[in-house]
Amino acid sequence: MNDAEWDKLLRIRTTGRDDSHADQHCYPYEPTPYSVLERLAASGFVTKKNVLVDYGSGKGRVDFFLAWQVGCRCIGVEYDRRIWQAALANQQKAVSGSKVSFMNMRAESCPVPEEADRFFFFNPFSVEILQRVLMQVVDAWYEKPRQILLFFYYPSDEYVSYLMNVDQLVFHDEIDCRDLFDGKDPRERILIFELEDAYQTL
Repeated sequence: MNDAEWDKLLRIRTTGRDDSHADQHCYPYEPTPYSVLERLAASGFVTKKNVLVDYGSGKGRVDFFLAWQVGCRCIGVEYDRRIWQAALANQQKAVSGSKVSFMNMRAESCPVPEEADRFFFFNPFSVEILQRVLMQVVDAWYEKPRQILLFFYYPSDEYVSYLMNVDQLVFHDEIDCRDLFDGKDPRERILIFELEDAYQTL
């Protein structure tokens, strides 16, 4: 199915790009392709036992899809109030709306839910903000140790360079998505990192 057909099935509206409130730190809204989300759902890295936080959740596509496909709980974090309101409107009609919630906050100011153990990023913000968010995730692990996996779809070179040099992050796996699109773009992948040794300092 194409993206419009998936939206119809899930009873949501998430297509289109929106850069009206983008700046050097907070990047434009662009939904993750459903074909990529299908591959993530089939990977087994997210199950109904997990709670996933989606940073830069936009209109909620990642959250509604994964909640429906694997049965996990999802928490979307979106700083743009207008886009957040669109996610809330989707929630009213979505088939998986009861498993999803949204917060209208800046990611670096948003407390990490103690039950959260999966985190999704589609280049939502600058590395400077990412660093602050990861510090909060580390703190959450310290307060309640558990397996934490972080997913980075279509990672920029800047993201990869930073992530590979964070002592607490260990490369766990990669989901190759290049075959889903024309051009064999090397960035078409989901990098998966696991949080370890959170007693060190970022």
